[in-house]
Amino acid sequence: MKKEFDLLALGEVLLRLSPVNDDRLVRGDTFEKRVGGAELNVLTGASLLGLRTGIISRLPDNDIGKFAKNAIRFSGVSDDYLAYDSSKDARLGVYYYESGLYPRKPRVVYDRAHSSFQKISINDFDDALFESARCFHTSGITLALCQESRETAIEMIKRFKAAGALISFDVNFRGNLWTGDEARACIETILPYVDIFFCSEDTARLTFKKEGTAEELMKSFTEDYPISVVASTQRVVHSPRHHDFGSVIYSRATDTYYSEEPYKRIQVIDRIGSGDSYVGGVLYALLSEPDNFQRAVEFGNAYSAVKNTVRGDMPLSGCDEIESVIRDHKNTGYHSEMSR
Repeated sequence: MKKEFDLLALGEVLLRLSPVNDDRLVRGDTFEKRVGGAELNVLTGASLLGLRTGIISRLPDNDIGKFAKNAIRFSGVSDDYLAYDSSKDARLGVYYYESGLYPRKPRVVYDRAHSSFQKISINDFDDALFESARCFHTSGITLALCQESRETAIEMIKRFKAAGALISFDVNFRGNLWTGDEARACIETILPYVDIFFCSEDTARLTFKKEGTAEELMKSFTEDYPISVVASTQRVVHSPRHHDFGSVIYSRATDTYYSEEPYKRIQVIDRIGSGDSYVGGVLYALLSEPDNFQRAVEFGNAYSAVKNTVRGDMPLSGCDEIESVIRDHKNTGYHSEMSR
């Protein structure tokens, strides 16, 4: 049966406020406002590449909520499964982002407690939701926010799985939300339902207490749980403005590791959301060509690399641009300095 959506995701939508012209939070008088959030960033990337996507979330029923909804629509993501909070204390979670310049690192200050999303409930949505998607995605951020979002996410994972959807999960560990022990105890309860698993090598070692080579860590998740695909990113930070980025994908079906030469010395304008763009690129590739894992690596790496070069949480690149970036990355000969 054809599903209405290729990909649905549950996550908080956030308002991002940033000082202009690389100013400091302690000094700047003017903020630039944008919309983002881990799962929304993933969906935006997958949507721009060609998938039909939708966000499952809860927004305040006020002008700030409308600003967020308009940004969601502009990104090509469906708002069909947005719930609204009409209470007098309804609010959109906020975070403040200060960009970094060597040797000063980027900084984030969160103001997201008691947001409308943190009151989200499974009862906000009709049961038809769970029959409508080929794949459902969420992250450890959603599990960590509060008890309500955790319970809702876990129940949605179970219901989407029962309805035949693939389950995608990004650990996306945040130490300011929960401890490694708390994360491990919670995430291990949902891994029996997960098909596509995103976890960095550091997180595998520090949070899940895995040992061995990077490849052994990845494969061990598929041995402990019925996970089909494990993806692990590899970022080298030379300075806030220069990164290398690559990744490895392991497929249990083929018992093979897939990788490519990393992108070197990426000129980073804004790294926020680049990991989410990687997830969006991989999910696009796996949902459009399910057995082409090398293509998934290439789309994930290219999409993350390009996202680093644009401001804001969400990516802006379509499939043609990413395919062009992939071709250039593979090309060892002449490279034109301009697309025209």
